[in-house]
Amino acid sequence: MIVLGIETSCDETAASVCKDGKIISNIISRQVIHSQFGGVVPELASREHETLLNSVVHEAIKKANIGLDNLNAVAVTQGPGLNGTLLTGICFAKGLGLGLNIPVIPINHLEGHIFANFIADPLLKLPFICLLVSGGHTQLWHVRAIGKYQLLGETRDDAAGEAFDKGARILGLGYPGGPEIEKAAKGGNSKLIKFPKSLMGKNNLEFSFSGLKTSLLYFMDDFEETNKIFMKDVIASYQQAIIDVLIIKVKRAMKFTNVDRCVIAGGVAANQCLREGLKLAMGDKKIIFPDLSYCTDNGAMISYLGEKKLQLNINHSLSFSALPNLKL
Repeated sequence: MIVLGIETSCDETAASVCKDGKIISNIISRQVIHSQFGGVVPELASREHETLLNSVVHEAIKKANIGLDNLNAVAVTQGPGLNGTLLTGICFAKGLGLGLNIPVIPINHLEGHIFANFIADPLLKLPFICLLVSGGHTQLWHVRAIGKYQLLGETRDDAAGEAFDKGARILGLGYPGGPEIEKAAKGGNSKLIKFPKSLMGKNNLEFSFSGLKTSLLYFMDDFEETNKIFMKDVIASYQQAIIDVLIIKVKRAMKFTNVDRCVIAGGVAANQCLREGLKLAMGDKKIIFPDLSYCTDNGAMISYLGEKKLQLNINHSLSFSALPNLKL
């Protein structure tokens, strides 16, 4: 089977082709226009998708060395995400599906991130714990099978990626905040400043990062570099506070469920300090990280999961629409 995947949930315009469980093309166009605003502007994102999507899809088809008539289905992100950007991808996918007389499969963006780990490790066995950590979500899932998920805990306020973005703004760094903070933290003493870590009770699997962000804001009001404390120490300590919470909650979730496999999904999974910290903390337990190109929003996870759903022979109606607040 050959499935085209389209992803337009936020500010990446992406398309990918999956053939028999293997990704044969994966094209991502990142919208740099938002960097000057310090965050994604929804209206601008929608317009950029309209401008870029046709060329991105055709590049994915060309790189896969196939024709449109070789496609068995089109998979597209239905939500969660920005309403306008989701509609752009869905309308394009429906038009393509109607023109080619092939199914159009709606995909949950969060589910796509989880199953991106099967691209990294096709032999990955269920069940497993998934830490889904991005700009919009921080969640712990017990994944038993496709469609069988138990939410163990999630953030009560800011997501971890949002804490990186807002923290970067406070620190005078660029957007997106995660990579900027990681870069600026290099060489810093991550143990020098004790930023708060919320909801750390022994049975708690939920997250909260708004207090951490506020603490950084107040700290920076009075901060001046000296020969004892540098800006890179502040940045490294802030980053470590986020990472420590994620690691502790992952270990706790694995213990509570008695599951010995864990996967990491979402844009924050690209953070090397998080990866190294989890590897160290997990010991002999198996932990899977997606390839860096599959951490941020991408079409590969959509095409891969679309093919899996196509194999289940579910009747997919074209009556679906964008669901910005879609749950898993």
